[in-house]
Amino acid sequence: MPNGYKVTSREIGQVRIYMTPREKRKGPGLKAFFGKPLYQEIIDAAKAAGILNAVAHHTHYGYSGIGKVQANNHELPNSDINLCVELIAHRDELELFCRQHGDLIRGKVIVYKHMESWDIGPHDTLKMIEAPGS
Repeated sequence: MPNGYKVTSREIGQVRIYMTPREKRKGPGLKAFFGKPLYQEIIDAAKAAGILNAVAHHTHYGYSGIGKVQANNHELPNSDINLCVELIAHRDELELFCRQHGDLIRGKVIVYKHMESWDIGPHDTLKMIEAPGS
């Protein structure tokens, strides 16, 4: 029995940007102090730029760069523990995003990973088989 669906692959990329949940955009005045967390600004900017996927992953234990190892205490949240903002799109879109938003991500640990995206659709040979008898 033939499979009803076909898998089509295409190249795509992933950027991970590491920071702490309490980090905010650097700048003068109260706006920077009371503004959104940096990870939310990055995700909002990614949405506006048409990036395919943008999410923040909170961690439970770890460090980034030269920072010290942090743990998440279950009684009190640790605002110094790392989180990761993950962006998924074509490589050229990710590079453009990083160039345009260097003010947000400069100095952060940033990792790019080549990936493959799958699209699931109807199998072409089944259409040909089903068409005459439909």
